[in-house]
Amino acid sequence: MSKYDLIAFDMDGTLLDSQKRIRPDSLKMIDKATKAGKIVCLSTGRCLPELKDYEQALSSMPYFICISGALIYDNKNHSVLSSTSIPDKTAKQLFERVKNKDLMIHILSDKSILEKDKIEQMPLFHMKNYMNAFRKIVYQVDDIVKAYETEKFPLYKINLFSKSVEKREQLLKDLADINLTYTFSEITSLECTAKGVSKAAGLEILCKKLNIPLEKTIAVGDADNDLEIMKSAGLSVAMGNANEKIKSISDVIVKDNDSGGCAQAISDFLLSS
Repeated sequence: MSKYDLIAFDMDGTLLDSQKRIRPDSLKMIDKATKAGKIVCLSTGRCLPELKDYEQALSSMPYFICISGALIYDNKNHSVLSSTSIPDKTAKQLFERVKNKDLMIHILSDKSILEKDKIEQMPLFHMKNYMNAFRKIVYQVDDIVKAYETEKFPLYKINLFSKSVEKREQLLKDLADINLTYTFSEITSLECTAKGVSKAAGLEILCKKLNIPLEKTIAVGDADNDLEIMKSAGLSVAMGNANEKIKSISDVIVKDNDSGGCAQAISDFLLSS
């Protein structure tokens, strides 16, 4: 039996294929691993409402590392194991700094929150593939900053979408002195979470609760926001469609997300003897 006890899958670009579906071979291998006593969990930037369409498919997964590690969720007992939000003072500093910038601000809290007029503008921010999903799941507000000030919902993550990679890079420089963790995601998104929050930190929290050493874990991913968790896990697995930075730090590379890479990761490394 494999020396690994847990495998954590990124979602977009990893567990999901290019059509945003979970492949049948992935589901089959997840079921096989679960029956063998292994733990298969998510490691995703998404919040819980953004997983709603996959609720049945993910029902056998006992734990979710959500919102890039800001929320650790027990999917069997439907309870939050750990959460870390952005301090109010820091959030206000960020909002003040970006208020005149041409951005799409997306907040992840207990809801997925976006301004109403930004839905149709999503192609401008390189998020066209998510438009239909956002129409169904996002909590739409007129002014996202005013909504936060009025409703005081927890800020687990703030996604700042620029219109180009170059503008995102400049944005990071402009915000560097604000005490947050910053990660590149999607094509032009800058993820902002509380200091110290990451998928890697989320994995560490979960492993401590489960009494599983980090060296007995596998992390599978494809993009920059998977970098830290892949460095922390006992085995790092890059998808065939992963970017070159992820491939360069990975221990192994499997097939891409349209060709059974996730099923291969379970078969070859989680269940291998």
